[in-house]
Amino acid sequence: MRRISIELVPRSSESLQGDLELVKSGFPQIDTVNIPNLLRFELRSWDACRLVKKYYQRAIPHLRAIDLDLNSPFPFADCFAELGIEEVLVLTGDPPQEMRMIYPTDSIALIKKLKREFSKLKVYAAFDQYRASMRVEYDYIQRKLDAGADGFFTQPFYDLRLLEIYAEMLEGLEVFWGVSPVTSSKSVTYWEAKNHVIFPKKFEPTLAWNIDFARAALEFTSKINGHIYFMPIRTNLQAFLDGVFGPPAN
Repeated sequence: MRRISIELVPRSSESLQGDLELVKSGFPQIDTVNIPNLLRFELRSWDACRLVKKYYQRAIPHLRAIDLDLNSPFPFADCFAELGIEEVLVLTGDPPQEMRMIYPTDSIALIKKLKREFSKLKVYAAFDQYRASMRVEYDYIQRKLDAGADGFFTQPFYDLRLLEIYAEMLEGLEVFWGVSPVTSSKSVTYWEAKNHVIFPKKFEPTLAWNIDFARAALEFTSKINGHIYFMPIRTNLQAFLDGVFGPPAN
């Protein structure tokens, strides 16, 4: 069944609860919430899911592989069992800027561990269409599938033509196709420098352009019966979702 997820940043329990109430009350199309594990905030993704579960059955915490020791028991097993967490998204993770313990664990190793120890847990892996060549990333996808990955979350798309190409490539796989509004020149520079995004020629860093693209991506993923997730990081949540799910602008 097709699913629509919203990625909400857990800046604090209060802010997350406010976002959850806004989404739950105003946008019944959304049935899933995925939560990133961002080190600059105190609230961890799995703890944030305690709040999410009050509003949604489907909560997907992100796990950073480099934070976990493969030789130790999985530290969140009891938490997952208590909350009924049935799905996770595994990423390798960027090294922290501050001094803290990390491990030589990559996403493939963590996927293998999770599927070995928790066979009923659905494990999603990351898919980055900007990281390398199409061939290299496709081979990486196959390695994650061999490790036991059940599906994928992509990096955000900004070009429907590129989305169509990858949808054909990944046909038959369970994929959450990503959309994240970029509405300032500063954000454009960040995505280009950090994630190597190539924006299409007609891209505009405006809310209107991003809403139009999100609606087009929503329509396309509906046609292929694919999942989609929205990641409105630095955008007014109400305004963005109103534009995506409301009636078309005149």
